Amino acid sequence: MDAQPIDVSLPQSGQQDKTLLIVDDDRAFLARLARAMETRGFEVEIAPTVEEGLTALRKRPPAFAVVDMRLDDGNGLDVIAALADIRPGARAVVLTGYGNIATAVNAVKLGAVDYLAKPADADDVYNALIAKDAKAPPPENPMSADRVRWEHIQRVYELCNRNVSETARRLNMHRRTLQRILAKRAPK
Repeated sequence: MDAQPIDVSLPQSGQQDKTLLIVDDDRAFLARLARAMETRGFEVEIAPTVEEGLTALRKRPPAFAVVDMRLDDGNGLDVIAALADIRPGARAVVLTGYGNIATAVNAVKLGAVDYLAKPADADDVYNALIAKDAKAPPPENPMSADRVRWEHIQRVYELCNRNVSETARRLNMHRRTLQRILAKRAPK
């Protein structure tokens, strides 16, 4: 898909505003998405934490935002809510690897225009940001329940600094069961 420049005119100023805030704790993904969005004409600011995201949007409220749901220091929905308060009409997209209906509904109620499951590519994010209330088609290959479970276990494992015993305690599962799951490849 060819990247086309966007035209976002603010009603009060008549000027184009292509400012974009990306908040994600996965620094490699953050850098990749920032580069991709810059090539599509956005002025990108990045933040790896909720705190830095809130600071950035207070300093310069963006017209667009892409926010990861779960961040190391909190919930990305806090950034979405603050953006809706500071700049009503800003278009925000929530990214998550742990999606469920309740969090999607909550994100939309707080002001998000779309909710994308990771891994989402730059085209998906771009299309969600510029869509004019068009219904996006469902993903061709949604994550299976096994894949969501596996990714959740991996995230908790990383949060516990790869400590199997602590991870098993937090997940309320037997340590040996966890070791078997961790030894397997990710389900599709």
